[in-house]
Amino acid sequence: MTDDPGKRTVEDVRSDIDALDADLVAMLGRRAELAREIGRLKEDQNRPYFTPEREHQIFERLASLPAGPLRPQHVTAIFREVISAARAAERPLSVAYWGPPGTYSHIAAVQTFGRSTDHRPVETITEVFRAVEQGRADYGVVPIENSTAGVIPETLDSFPVTNVRICDETFVDVHHCLASGGVGLDGVKRVYAGPQPHAQCRRWLAERLPGAEVVSVAPTTRAAEAAKEDPEGAAIVNAMTVEMYGLTLLAEHVEDASGNRTRFVVLGFNQPSPTGSDKTSVMFNLRNRPGELYRALGAFEEHGVNLLMIESRPAQRASFEYLFYVDCAGHQSDPHVAAALAAVSAQALDTSILGSYPSTDPNLRTR
Repeated sequence: MTDDPGKRTVEDVRSDIDALDADLVAMLGRRAELAREIGRLKEDQNRPYFTPEREHQIFERLASLPAGPLRPQHVTAIFREVISAARAAERPLSVAYWGPPGTYSHIAAVQTFGRSTDHRPVETITEVFRAVEQGRADYGVVPIENSTAGVIPETLDSFPVTNVRICDETFVDVHHCLASGGVGLDGVKRVYAGPQPHAQCRRWLAERLPGAEVVSVAPTTRAAEAAKEDPEGAAIVNAMTVEMYGLTLLAEHVEDASGNRTRFVVLGFNQPSPTGSDKTSVMFNLRNRPGELYRALGAFEEHGVNLLMIESRPAQRASFEYLFYVDCAGHQSDPHVAAALAAVSAQALDTSILGSYPSTDPNLRTR
């Protein structure tokens, strides 16, 4: 190998890369050994193997380190898989998601837990809750709201009938494609789409395929299967599904709004510790009296707690009664959040804290 950097060959550089790779493998092996040691300590102390508050802190710290040409998101993506493999060395985790493979829920599960995880597709959002509650999966991943189409009713309606809690959240950028089994755009007579993708692409469909029938099919991969079997059909799907099902790509970015994102929550029994960048989700119902909601929400304003979402859903136990869901900035152990929640609890008939968990929500303002 020459000592003159200006005369280095491809083989010289590859030799350096091979040496670095060997060092990296050795260090990763050492990291996995330490992860196993942590796993044994967690087992002795009956602590969860997935600690999102710790992982968020790791990603934040690593993203602040100099990494040459690597961007922070590249470092995060690499270490997500490193942590996933290390966690598997502690104890392999199983994660249920609304399947089949290729859905945005699948993408969210991989984005949260990495690929060294037993990802288990189930048929419905409700089944994700049941799988976690009954111990058939360690964790679950479900969509809770979309920046364009709003909340996911099936998710909110599952919380009153379960004891699982929210222990983490993740955001997935939504980029829809129109794909078919082979027919061209001009030949499409039917478009298969789930309710949420349809709502997010309604204007594009009206402008580009005004005469096409929209057939409601959920989840995304079911739409792909239907389009592949229909010689005049197409489906609104994501790029992963186009590749998985060998579809013909007709158009990219057919979503009506740029910046479209879906928020997913991780279901489990963890109670994450505060990180300083947290979110708390609460569910409560009120007496049917004038001003009750005004007074309940006033407790958050009084104690300086920033509200991020409020939604109502029909209560399942009585007609024309409603449950209210609130996301607020801060951890339930923060004094001002605890004071607000105590005031709401005193005002409400029932109050349930669905979880306090680390958040990377850009709209998060704790005070």
